[in-house]
Amino acid sequence: MRARVKWIEGAAFVGEADSGHGLIIDGAADIGGRNLGIRPMEMVLTGLCGCTAMDVISILRKQRQAVTDCVISAEAERADSPPKVFTRIHLTYRVTGHNLRREGVERAVALSAEKYCSVSQMLLATVAITHSIEVEEAAVG
Repeated sequence: MRARVKWIEGAAFVGEADSGHGLIIDGAADIGGRNLGIRPMEMVLTGLCGCTAMDVISILRKQRQAVTDCVISAEAERADSPPKVFTRIHLTYRVTGHNLRREGVERAVALSAEKYCSVSQMLLATVAITHSIEVEEAAVG
């Protein structure tokens, strides 16, 4: 896997990955940024959410669960001094569907956290990651 970033101006960069997709990365105004794109640590947190979301949806599909929506939210705390690493991350999994089996959702989240999510496994080496699960019944009609 390969990726690269190219400086645009100020604290703004365009990032490109092997997949052919790109994104704008920018910093805060106090370091010369103009708020044109996502911050690097936000990308790490978003990457964690995306990685575990893909796992959970894949596992729930294999369980033949009728999922209609899945949102993973992350809240993180960072150290006060540089390099301002994450010190705590909490993930909230909100899964909506028809007649979802909570134990199946819990199993999907556990498998992602403990086995499949590579981003989670990398971060666990340096930060505690906790989670909570909300299972909601989808509206009929």
